[in-house]
Amino acid sequence: MENNILEKVKYNHHGLVPAIAQDVESGRVLMMAWMNEESLKLTLETRRAHYFSRSRKKLWLKGETSGHFQDVVDMALDCDGDTILMRVHQTGAACHNGTFSCFEQPLLESEEEMGGDSRVLQELYDVIADRQKNPKEGSYTNFLFEKGVDKICKKVGEEAAETIIAAKNRSKDEVTGEASDLMYHLMVLLVEQGVSLQDIYRELADRR
Repeated sequence: MENNILEKVKYNHHGLVPAIAQDVESGRVLMMAWMNEESLKLTLETRRAHYFSRSRKKLWLKGETSGHFQDVVDMALDCDGDTILMRVHQTGAACHNGTFSCFEQPLLESEEEMGGDSRVLQELYDVIADRQKNPKEGSYTNFLFEKGVDKICKKVGEEAAETIIAAKNRSKDEVTGEASDLMYHLMVLLVEQGVSLQDIYRELADRR
């Protein structure tokens, strides 16, 4: 971003401008936080998102304590010059609550979303990751984590075999059910291995 573009940024009376982070792979909006001139310059220099905390009155690097960094791909200023959009490679969860995005509480859903879409995969991943961090008694997911990688891999293999059998039976309902079981157990394996969905998305994008 050229200096003449930086000069077009319109800060509010507190010297701050809202910055929106968007996941470059999925297009999902991750979070909104505030930047001042210094944090904006640091973001541009390091290509990692830096923000300004209004409560602590200090700069902060996203991921400094959690490791959930935001590597900036590109940035844009809106037509009024008072909002910044960053497309980022998000490591881990963007939200302090442990979810990939801070925007997980729908106020209005489209018919497509009500029927299920790609967000369901991330939501499932987030739930599984939360179970790993915060075990719940009687949880099947925690049972798998307790048994370890061998048990999880065995279940992935079993569900893959059952999906194949369902496909050979030419049953759409069976394939749907077995594939859902397979994807769930595969998600458990990904969480156990520390592999995020974004890691998978990036790998698939590289193979296009």
